[in-house]
Amino acid sequence: MAREKFRTLTEQMFYTLLCLKEECYGMDILDKVPQMTDNRVNIGSGTLYTLLEQFLGEGIIRETRVQGRKRSYILTDKGREMLKKECLRLEAQLRDYRRIFGEEEIG
Repeated sequence: MAREKFRTLTEQMFYTLLCLKEECYGMDILDKVPQMTDNRVNIGSGTLYTLLEQFLGEGIIRETRVQGRKRSYILTDKGREMLKKECLRLEAQLRDYRRIFGEEEIG
């Protein structure tokens, strides 16, 4: 059985979509991701532009502006829903971890 595309997101996918809550250029995303993750997550330009193409093709993001080679993007409703589902999935994993190890909330 084929795996559903984008059923779960890599960190690079997750943070790319998170950046696109607001309109961004690709170069903006390359700068924002390390800032928002204290340099824990970086995205290479090849990876980013491949993801953007895939997200566009699936209707997860849309192009908002094109100036020569410079393009800006923003999340669609489908992209927002995908990001929300991923957050719920990650929260469920964290709850399972805490239940299994008997740990209290972190923070």
